[in-house]
Amino acid sequence: MKVALITRSTLFAVPGGDTVQVTETARHLTKLGVSAEIKLASDQIDYKRYDLLHFFNLMRPADILFHSRKANKPFVVSTILCNYSEYDKQHRKGIGRLFSFLPDDKIEYVKTIARWLKGSDRLASKEYLWKGQRNSIIQILNTAKMILPNSASEYKRVKRSYPCDAKFSIVSNGVDVRLFQPSSTPVRDDKMVICVARIEGIKNQLNLIKALNDTPFQLYLIGSYAPNQKAYYDECKNIASNNITFIDHLPQHQLVWYYQQAKVHVLPSWFETTGLSSLEAAFMGCNIVITDKGDAREYFGVNAFYCDPGDPVSIRSAIEQASGSEYNKKLHDMIKKKYTWEQAAIQTYKAYQQTIDQ
Repeated sequence: MKVALITRSTLFAVPGGDTVQVTETARHLTKLGVSAEIKLASDQIDYKRYDLLHFFNLMRPADILFHSRKANKPFVVSTILCNYSEYDKQHRKGIGRLFSFLPDDKIEYVKTIARWLKGSDRLASKEYLWKGQRNSIIQILNTAKMILPNSASEYKRVKRSYPCDAKFSIVSNGVDVRLFQPSSTPVRDDKMVICVARIEGIKNQLNLIKALNDTPFQLYLIGSYAPNQKAYYDECKNIASNNITFIDHLPQHQLVWYYQQAKVHVLPSWFETTGLSSLEAAFMGCNIVITDKGDAREYFGVNAFYCDPGDPVSIRSAIEQASGSEYNKKLHDMIKKKYTWEQAAIQTYKAYQQTIDQ
């Protein structure tokens, strides 16, 4: 079986959680005997070489519209459906305040057109211009052979937001158990807190800094700022006290030391489908603090400390609880059993087989 994994053109230039998801999915599918090739949406693709197309990120429908129509091949979609609306409507500044007057899909439409006009991304499908974000997504959902949400919670959100009859199969996110091996005798710093994420408004580092400024905790923010988020990054730097350290984006193998040393990993985002760094940190033995908004609760259940991203007091309280609590090894064992990239590839392969059989 030959499959093209088609994803955003900035996948490697602006790395994020989907970068890990796509590359690890391809790597483990190859181990299962699938010829899985990663293609950027900006690439020229010889569609006839593939039995199936696998798209990532439903929030970028222009790419999917273009390639699915041109290829005329069966396709599946890993939805990765994030909801930016609360942040966009309530917490953006400057001209971004205009988003508070727009419906969710209109906001994403404006963002897409803005990226195109600025030259930071290409607009693959001109059809998207008149069809719009919402109608484009509905068309994709109704023509896809199957969608592959990362959780049942995400699938329910897709169904609530967009009327469709798409078949689905849940493909969980995972960790690289080969790379992230917990130390057998970890010596952790109870006051060391890490946050591994791109620095951008949706990830909410600003409120995290406010929560831990001038406290006994040492906070390490690991990640580069996202495109168009330089002003947000500068604001974070300007308000940060001496106990806050900024570290640029690190490749995954360099994260191992931080995961081994820190007592707490925190991701107080305005929304998370999973939070891959939360999975990695939890597998490595960190207590995790995560947002109460999104789908993460389906992964972590009672084995995490939840916070309200809009309240620095809530964030600090959750970190204090996590810092003072013993690590629950059942969380490590659960992740190893259910949330690995090997498991994700098996789930994906089964979905491919069902699609081809149709």
